[in-house]
Amino acid sequence: MIDYIVVGFGLSGLAFVEELKKNNKSFLVYENYSQKSSRVAGGLYNPVILKRFTAAWLASKQMELAIPFYKNIQDKLGKPLVYELPVLRRFNSVEEQNLWFEACDKPILRTFLSSELIRNENKALDIPFHYGSVKGTGKIDIKKMLSLYVLDLEKKELLLNESLEHNKLVIENDFITYKGLKAKNIVFAEGYGVINNPFFNYLPLQGNKGEYIIIKCKGLQLKEAVKSSIFIIPLGDDLYKVGATYNNQDKTQDITVSSREQLQMKLERFLKVDYEVVDQVAGIRPTIRDRRPLIGTHPEYENVHIINGLGSRGILIGPYVANKLFDFIENKRPLEKEIDIKRFENLR
Repeated sequence: MIDYIVVGFGLSGLAFVEELKKNNKSFLVYENYSQKSSRVAGGLYNPVILKRFTAAWLASKQMELAIPFYKNIQDKLGKPLVYELPVLRRFNSVEEQNLWFEACDKPILRTFLSSELIRNENKALDIPFHYGSVKGTGKIDIKKMLSLYVLDLEKKELLLNESLEHNKLVIENDFITYKGLKAKNIVFAEGYGVINNPFFNYLPLQGNKGEYIIIKCKGLQLKEAVKSSIFIIPLGDDLYKVGATYNNQDKTQDITVSSREQLQMKLERFLKVDYEVVDQVAGIRPTIRDRRPLIGTHPEYENVHIINGLGSRGILIGPYVANKLFDFIENKRPLEKEIDIKRFENLR
């Protein structure tokens, strides 16, 4: 008998598997690669919601946990995956500058926001009202990290590249059985795929489709991530990731012409040199109406659990909630009400 079956291996699955490794728990992962949101994400870690100049939920706690977490994985995998990368917020007006300075004075944001106006020296960009700078930001190559981690798990025979068939799970009081395999617990980390999970499909996971374009632009020579109505994220070799869109109506994972045109229109408002679109990617973020994760145990089955709903800030949230879920399962430490799936029990 093993300790855990983990279903799904995006950011939430990765975070929970790391928690299992840290605590010497045995496990097997099932991954069918049907969900792409983690692999196509921008990869920025940033504690500030730059649209409104507010701190992200539990930003300080999550930053303290997440950065060492990913650097530790980087060290174990032996490849560069975590990069410091300044994030600059392009101001659209003097009024936005003033709102930024007001935000800088708030205790919760003082740690993260620089009160110094940064003047633009890049002739490829139109930045008439200058920038604000966020401290302590960076980028993680999530796609590469997940790919390398999967290879390592496969070598150790800890990951199966297949879908888990929910209807073949047999749940007993102290363990679950699946095709002859016994485990003490099963944790579902399926992202938007949870809509097909009969144990947890009552949860109000909405799904929000995001698309990015990848551009090649020799004239840009940008070494920071720039946030306007969209992000421009440098990838190296004159390549930049530009995005993202937010669409809660389209639940396909196909790229669309309309999203590409929308991103190009926003980009061309302030990019003043020629570029070429060389790729486009899409994925569905697992989002919740109250903007909090879905963590906890099934109301009827004590050995069936979920970690989901990380949304667009999964990089920072993942390690934090994985730790909380593990502590809840193994040490019976209560979950905070705002992340516990019990808040949606009335929807069953």
